[in-house]
Amino acid sequence: MKLSRLAAASIFVSVVLMGTGMTSPVQAQQANMTFFVTSVGKGNGADLGGLEGADAHCLALAKAAGSKHANWRAYLSTTLPGGDAGVNARDRIGKGPWRNAKGVVVAKSVQDLHSARNNINKQTALTEKGEVVSGRGDAVNMHDILTGSDPAGNFSTAGGDTTCGNWIKSGEGSAIVGHHDLTGLKDTRHMKSWKLLAWLARLQSGKPEASGGAGLLYCFVAN
Repeated sequence: MKLSRLAAASIFVSVVLMGTGMTSPVQAQQANMTFFVTSVGKGNGADLGGLEGADAHCLALAKAAGSKHANWRAYLSTTLPGGDAGVNARDRIGKGPWRNAKGVVVAKSVQDLHSARNNINKQTALTEKGEVVSGRGDAVNMHDILTGSDPAGNFSTAGGDTTCGNWIKSGEGSAIVGHHDLTGLKDTRHMKSWKLLAWLARLQSGKPEASGGAGLLYCFVAN
């Protein structure tokens, strides 16, 4: 079988890289990524083992993809009973900038991330593997990404359960989610939000797929 010059050159480069231990451009980008959507849930819906368990899930997936960073944080808020202050997602993720697995900047700062200038959408909110997450209109819709946060990235004061019991419920619960593909049932800003108030998902924590999700998270390097 004859190979084109381009294909032969590609094979040669791959062999050279394998033989020298050098990383390819794709691998280098994944090593330097500072943002991704988890390719899989933690395995028990919105029961993540709290913030610590969610962070550990981000780290495990990032490490498996070749990330050089260790301080991964899940973009999640928590609340406390009685109106006491909870944890704000925006305060957990560092200062930016953040890049996806292909090196594309999704936000330059916390302020940029929570403004209309952010660059998060279906084409840029990639997994740690650099893959697109399916959304509304695809055969399988997984666009509900858990956040538990309000439009500014803070814990919600709306009342009720907005975090599936602070991410430890394994039965019935509810949580605020975002739509990574910026689409929803209605053409409203909440339904088109990547992070916040897309809707309050009433779901069985063990079965988030029933509401258009798979227990996926946004992960950021807290730089």
